Amino acid sequence: MNGRVISEAALREKGALELAFIGDCVFELLVRTETLKAPASTNEALHKKTASMVNAKAQAGAAKKIMPLLTEDELAVFHRGRNAKLKNAPKGSSPAEYAMATALECLFGWLYLSGMEDRLAELFAVCRSE
Repeated sequence: MNGRVISEAALREKGALELAFIGDCVFELLVRTETLKAPASTNEALHKKTASMVNAKAQAGAAKKIMPLLTEDELAVFHRGRNAKLKNAPKGSSPAEYAMATALECLFGWLYLSGMEDRLAELFAVCRSE
């Protein structure tokens, strides 16, 4: 068993913002990995490209793309994240965008901690599709 995978019971005990906390890292790591696959670039260019994809507005757009594809369990986790009590939205995004970004992060955190790497990769591919 992978050391990061936690039991279903333990996952149910985690709050939406806890799942989003790890999901934020997972999403950014996937974006950074994808960015590095492109032709070599400067660190500044890599950072700018990553920052353009890892922000509330971009993540909210990605969340809308995957919503129709989610299973019942995934949708329940997604809604937990979207309905979490959030502080003020970051500059440049609306409260609705921030809630959708948090929902995406919550789902990605849940999938990661559940050990569902294939599903995570599948949904991330949809997030990144045009």
